[in-house]
Amino acid sequence: MTKWKKNLIFAAVVLAAAAVLWLATRPGGSGKTAMLRYGDPQVEQRIDLRKNADYDIDTGLYTIHLHVENGGIAFVNSPCPDHTCEGFGVLKNQGDWAACMPAKASLTIE
Repeated sequence: MTKWKKNLIFAAVVLAAAAVLWLATRPGGSGKTAMLRYGDPQVEQRIDLRKNADYDIDTGLYTIHLHVENGGIAFVNSPCPDHTCEGFGVLKNQGDWAACMPAKASLTIE
């Protein structure tokens, strides 16, 4: 095998290893997490958006209901009087934000 072929194989192996390492070390695997903040003192909870699920979280004032589906999260079936949090819709993109003020809870996509 020529030196040129050995260098090419070596470069391919290094690139493949770098790709695997990059995929394994990205935040949240896919970069899809939501940070839920609620309560006093404030509690922080990370929610994985790669897994479809429903969450019922007691904030001390209200029990908020969150629905995760297809990489997005939303407030649903809000027990608070104004239901404004439901109006934010599904949050999917980094930086998207929603809050339920009566429950003193907020969601941010990281």
